[in-house]
Amino acid sequence: MSPQISVVLPAYNGSCYLAEAINSVLKQTYRSYELIVVDDGSTDDTALVLQPYLNQELRQPSVRYVYQTNQGVGAARNHGIRLAQADWIAFLDQDDVWLPDKLALQVDCLESQPQLGIVHSGWQIVDAAGRLLSTVQPWRGLPTLDLTAWIQWKPVFLGAMLFRRDWLTQIGGFNQRWQQTGDVDLVLRLAALDCPAAWVQQATVQYRQHSANTSRNVQVQITELEAVLQQFFCQADLPQTVRSLEPASRYQSWVWSAWRFYQAGFNQEMANCLEKALNCTKKPFTVVLCDWIEQFKLYSTEYGVSLDVAALCASAEWQTITQAALLRQL
Repeated sequence: MSPQISVVLPAYNGSCYLAEAINSVLKQTYRSYELIVVDDGSTDDTALVLQPYLNQELRQPSVRYVYQTNQGVGAARNHGIRLAQADWIAFLDQDDVWLPDKLALQVDCLESQPQLGIVHSGWQIVDAAGRLLSTVQPWRGLPTLDLTAWIQWKPVFLGAMLFRRDWLTQIGGFNQRWQQTGDVDLVLRLAALDCPAAWVQQATVQYRQHSANTSRNVQVQITELEAVLQQFFCQADLPQTVRSLEPASRYQSWVWSAWRFYQAGFNQEMANCLEKALNCTKKPFTVVLCDWIEQFKLYSTEYGVSLDVAALCASAEWQTITQAALLRQL
């Protein structure tokens, strides 16, 4: 019997967590899947870590290992999509961990809503040792995964999602230009085509925070996100329903970027992002200011980090941007 789900796991010099990621797939209560590990030119002992999983004859579900010269995570994911035998595709990063019922819960959702192209779920934030920091439940603020939710808020975490393969092939898979924001780019393109999506209202994956996280390179991540949005909204054939969401989408991204910079200790970059956010909205500044604080508090809670609001508001950069904004409004 062919697998119903193909799991694509790109690997690159991450052997310290790789076995845990693979084991979390093999422990799934849903069993009709294949696991495809795409080694993107690793120079560590990734191949050695994988060897025990490949030597077992007739393993069910199957584990496949392919090696490619280093081309980036987007190319590795696309390689996995090309090799996939199933109608549904899930992705897991080498340092993250699925909870045992991840696939079962999402398949149950598909059986009740067969028209879906994406099934999404929540996730847990854990530290390097796997200790729980927080649980992210995006459906509480975005109960419906409609066009506005995707374009404005971008609630994307690839490891918590399941995709119909036909939709991925229709848009050509991942844009290999992006190293850190390819998932956002992918989902924006799917949303623009009205790909139907729904929530499984449960956390299904653990997103590990550690010093080697690709996403911790804040400047690169934020620069890429800006470029992704620029490319997306510059499409000549973009439906007007999508184009009308550009100001709100850019506003939210600048506020999120400001929080990322603040958490990384780059206060001036935070202020620069907030100024750009201000240029994307016509709301009164007092309303915007409250929104900034609420979003900073929300993101901090989701990532399991503390936020001293008084210290934030007392910072020189926050004072400067708020005073300038108030003067502009007068």
